[in-house]
Amino acid sequence: MGRGKIEIKRIENSTNRQVTFSKRRNGIIKKAREISVLCEAQVSVVIFSSSGKMSEYCSPSTSLPKILERYQVNCGKKIWDPKHEHLSAEIDRIKKENDNMQIQLRHLKGEDLNSLQPKELIPIEEALENGIRGVREKQNDFLRMLKKNERILEEDNKRLTYILHHQQLAMDENMRNLEFAYHHKDGDFSSQMPMAFRVQPIQPNLHEDK
Repeated sequence: MGRGKIEIKRIENSTNRQVTFSKRRNGIIKKAREISVLCEAQVSVVIFSSSGKMSEYCSPSTSLPKILERYQVNCGKKIWDPKHEHLSAEIDRIKKENDNMQIQLRHLKGEDLNSLQPKELIPIEEALENGIRGVREKQNDFLRMLKKNERILEEDNKRLTYILHHQQLAMDENMRNLEFAYHHKDGDFSSQMPMAFRVQPIQPNLHEDK
C-alpha cells in the first residue's frame, strides 16, 4: 500500500517544520551534487531557512559568482545595480594594483629580474639608490639627535655638579659657624662660673707630736 499524498501547505508545528526543512534541504543538495557529478552540469544552490541561516552547494568546477555572471549574460538581466558594478570594478582595480606592487617589491628585493629588459632595470636601480639615500639621511638625523641629547645630558650633569658643590660649601661653612658658636659659648660660661677656694692652715697643727 503506497503512502498517501502529502498536502503542500505550511506546517504549523515549529518542530515538525524544522525537521521537514532539514530533510528536504539535504535532499535538494544531494540531488544537486548528483546531477553535477553524473551529468557534468554546473549547479549552484542557495537556501535560506526561515531563521535566516544559509545553506549552499556549488559544483567544484565553478563558483557562485561565475554562475550568476552566466545567468546575467544568458538572460540579459542585470543582477547588480550600478553601485555594485562600480564597487566590483574598484575591487578589481585594487587587486591589480596590489599585484603590481607585489611584483615591484620582488624586483626591489632582487627577485624575478631575469625577465626584465635593461631599460626596465634603470628605474629599479634609481628606486634602490633613493631608498639607500633616504636610509642614510635617517641614520644621520638619528646620530645628530643622539649627539644633541648627549650634549644636553652633559650640560645638565655639569649644572647639577656645580649646584651640589656650592651646597656642600655652604653646609661646611654652616658647620664651622656652629662649631665656633658652640666653643665661644662654652668659654663665656666658664668665665662666669664662681671661683672655689680651699682654705689651707698657715699655722702648724698644735696637737702634732713633736
